[in-house]
Amino acid sequence: MPRGWTFEDALPVIGSITEGNAWDGSRLLFTNIAMNRLLAYDPATGTVVMERSGTNAANGLNFDAQGKLFACEGGGRRIAMYEDGKPGVTVVDRLNGKRLNGPNDLAIDPQGRIYFSDRINDVFPEMGIEFSAIISADPQPDGSWKAVQRTFDSTMPNGLLFSMDYKTLYVAESDYGAGRFRQLRGYPVNSDGSLGDYELLHDFGPHRGIDGMTLSSEGHIVACTGWEVSGPGPMITIFEPDGRIVATHPTPAIRPTNCTFVGEDLYVTSIEGHLLVAKDTGMTGHLLYP
Repeated sequence: MPRGWTFEDALPVIGSITEGNAWDGSRLLFTNIAMNRLLAYDPATGTVVMERSGTNAANGLNFDAQGKLFACEGGGRRIAMYEDGKPGVTVVDRLNGKRLNGPNDLAIDPQGRIYFSDRINDVFPEMGIEFSAIISADPQPDGSWKAVQRTFDSTMPNGLLFSMDYKTLYVAESDYGAGRFRQLRGYPVNSDGSLGDYELLHDFGPHRGIDGMTLSSEGHIVACTGWEVSGPGPMITIFEPDGRIVATHPTPAIRPTNCTFVGEDLYVTSIEGHLLVAKDTGMTGHLLYP
């Protein structure tokens, strides 16, 4: 397991929440939610450009196996597909005829099914579906998409991540309400895309659980955890697939939000607007694309 990590600023702090880290093979894409921007950072030059504006408070980003980019537009209440120079295209914005509430994060399997967390919030006066859940957007033969509810036991799902064999969907249940759960769960993925009963992998008790997470090339869950309010503090926590914690790395960000590997470097975003990097971590990432 890798030694202790030192984090440094890859860019000056933006000042409002950054999220959605996604590596396209040459640039690190990430979102600036409050300012409705998709940004692209080039590690080779240390420069950043605005890739897209008007992103409807896009949060999580991910690529499918063909390199198509998808985003959780919390403000647009939809899953959108982004292509260079074109407006975002709606993938799904409804479940059984009712509006989504607030898509947050997403994971994509080799079949192109987009699993995403959708959460009830108080931003919109019009309630959509009356629950929070993991939903999938399943591609159809005619090129359309079908939204399917996949969990029935979530109150505030957050980050999600497939295991290396795509037989387990790791889900961060991150509800800060009194008596609610902050847990890392592992849902078995059935052949038809449905999810079985989850296994509880880790319980964070009263403290902040996981926001976003990424997978290492050895199958470890590398997660953004903790906060300044309670518990051991903000950090990157590394879990075995069975939920055992094998390493923790404190971050200078008070609430890290998401992370992904670029080679052996781990890039981390935060509630304050960081793009942090821990270089030469001794670990590499496992991605569906590239």
